[in-house]
Amino acid sequence: MLKFLHKIMSETKVRVRFAPSPTGPLHIGGVRTALYNYLFARKNNGEFILRIEDTDSSRFVPGAEEYIIESFKWLGLQFDEGVGIGGQYGPYRQSERRDIYKEYVKQLLDAGKAYIAFDTPEELDAKRKETENFQYDATTREKMRNSLVLSKEETDSLLAEGKQYVVRFKIEPGREIHVKDIIRGDISVNSSILDDKVLYKSADELPTYHLANIVDDHLMKITHVIRGEEWLPSAPLHVLLYEAFGWTDSMPQFAHLPLLLKPVGNGKLSKRDGDKLGFPVFPLEWHNPENGDISSGYREKGYLPQAVINFLALLGWNPGNDQELMSMEELINLFDLTKCSKSGARFDYQKGIWFNQQYLLMQDNMAWVPTFDKILRDNGIVSTPEQEAKVVEMMKTKVIEYFDNDGNKKKRNISFVSDLWPLTKFFFVAPEYNKEDKFVAKNWKENSAADMQQLAKLLGTLDDFSVENQKKHIDAWVENTGIRPWNAWRVALVGTGQGPDMYDLSAFLGKEETLNRIHSAIKHLG
Repeated sequence: MLKFLHKIMSETKVRVRFAPSPTGPLHIGGVRTALYNYLFARKNNGEFILRIEDTDSSRFVPGAEEYIIESFKWLGLQFDEGVGIGGQYGPYRQSERRDIYKEYVKQLLDAGKAYIAFDTPEELDAKRKETENFQYDATTREKMRNSLVLSKEETDSLLAEGKQYVVRFKIEPGREIHVKDIIRGDISVNSSILDDKVLYKSADELPTYHLANIVDDHLMKITHVIRGEEWLPSAPLHVLLYEAFGWTDSMPQFAHLPLLLKPVGNGKLSKRDGDKLGFPVFPLEWHNPENGDISSGYREKGYLPQAVINFLALLGWNPGNDQELMSMEELINLFDLTKCSKSGARFDYQKGIWFNQQYLLMQDNMAWVPTFDKILRDNGIVSTPEQEAKVVEMMKTKVIEYFDNDGNKKKRNISFVSDLWPLTKFFFVAPEYNKEDKFVAKNWKENSAADMQQLAKLLGTLDDFSVENQKKHIDAWVENTGIRPWNAWRVALVGTGQGPDMYDLSAFLGKEETLNRIHSAIKHLG
């Protein structure tokens, strides 16, 4: 297998494609498929193509194509050719390639490898009710209304009348079909279990996925088809189509990726899992044009694109070492399809949160500011980038408390810029003092007001309100008096038991605001 793969890659330029259908938002599983195609292309100095497979006109959703393109711009996955880019093998929307497909439909019909079927939906439904597990194949097609049964005159007459029809691929039974898969090895399927798939529909003059996919991959010189496991059952049919056209020498190498599985339970990851557990399954927020529903996206939830990329890369692929955090360059250098798993990958969304936290901490403090500033302004706070960066520096490694979906109280590190606001409000808004707060009740004691009055008097004498100067004078005062002001001081400035080092906080607030808060605490808490 490895020698075969090396031979193909050494003789031809690697060309891979990602070919989504514009039937709705891009699922995160599709993003992973595109990512693996991208990594494989870059690893082998190949080309990465975007093709829109919009042959199913009944399922077309307005805005879906634009959504797909915007998703990859945000993720930083750049296509070399395709929709919106161009290239020598266009057009790259299948709906714009009707005439091309018609030529190949005619070629199969003329060679006797396909036939015309006039069965109506009602007739097919009747057959399904009449015959359990009915499928249109070598054992049933002789009893149906198609050009294999009808005379040429009858067939031509129906066509002349404008009767709607489909073109079906004629599969001969009793033959072993072999699919060579980079991940799964040699897969053997007997043709007797396959049905005569529809390749073309006269109703909209468009091919189905099966024909369009094969023709486009051939004409666009695709060398490797890297796609999800859900497409594995169609691989034997695609092998037969390549043979029918006489294209076996240019047949791409297949690689079927493992499914993304639910975080808990069995089955494939779905939008319902995300809704239930509170994580996105789409890269960007999606506004459903049909019913107005809004589905959350990784971008709007505050994830960094490089964190999403790193997280997805390790769902079904292992670099062969213990490294988890990898730049795009490192992912490209390490990527190897033969190290992809055959079994499904559990979608651990909590690990995705961890990745985001790690990538946030790698960022410069100023990189947090645009998002943080918007959050502040949404809450009526106007600040400066420099102040906001200081707050980020003081608070970015703190722990927050949250409730899981079962109502259990848990803790985690700050993982999103949006986590900052509940922890940093006191930097910008004076606290409201609550005697019932556990930290306040424990740390504002009978002598706290007197201690704070002394502290305020000392701070009032300081012209230099820097951290170093405060620390110098207060530490000396603490040593001389034996007063330990830290917790009561925190109550005065924060209103509860959170926040950064007290010298850092006081210096940030400045002399006037620090003294105002101390006097306010004395007034309200006694």
